[in-house]
Amino acid sequence: MMRRISVGILSLALLAALSWAVLSLPAQPKGLTEASLARLPESGVSNPVTAVLLNYRGYDTLLEVGVLLLAIVGVWSLRRGEWPAADRRDRPLLLSLLRVVLPVLVLAAGYLLWIGAFAPGGAFQGGALLGGALVLVMLGGLARRLVNRAGLLRAGLGLGVLVFATVCAITLRLTGGLLQYPPGTGGTWIMVIESAALISIGLTLGLLYLGGRPEEDT
Repeated sequence: MMRRISVGILSLALLAALSWAVLSLPAQPKGLTEASLARLPESGVSNPVTAVLLNYRGYDTLLEVGVLLLAIVGVWSLRRGEWPAADRRDRPLLLSLLRVVLPVLVLAAGYLLWIGAFAPGGAFQGGALLGGALVLVMLGGLARRLVNRAGLLRAGLGLGVLVFATVCAITLRLTGGLLQYPPGTGGTWIMVIESAALISIGLTLGLLYLGGRPEEDT
């Protein structure tokens, strides 16, 4: 009984705190749009979205990449994945389609990565395309050879977090602040981070399709 009363009191206190926080917000918040656009030339990119994600609040993006890694680790720890049927003789249309679609998806992913510096795009959009390409490869029964290289696969999954953390350490050494890029080099560092994140995001999204850890061929 006392436990229920305590939980009820804590719930009411949390509700009151959240209500106070919402009611105390200004009716017309000024926001940070003007300030972020004013510093855009110093960010290393001309796309304000990319500047926010990988310069102004790079810590948040680092955590997002880390969450994806934790997601695939959690799924792999639960069960073995189930491979789609791999009898290619019954899938001539799919295999013919893959010969055309896969190169297009890979090129489009690279284009989205490159264009993200000055237009809508970036590693997450390109990674989603690579993840879709990997799903198509698995449906065509062509991915088992890749999965058998377990070390290479794990390196690809962790590449985004590893490179992001390395850039944090380097920028801390150079400027005294995490993800505070030296003047004039922000665009280069952002491209390095996004290139690594593209690979990790694509692999993560594609392998989550299996619903578990891939079973290696024996």
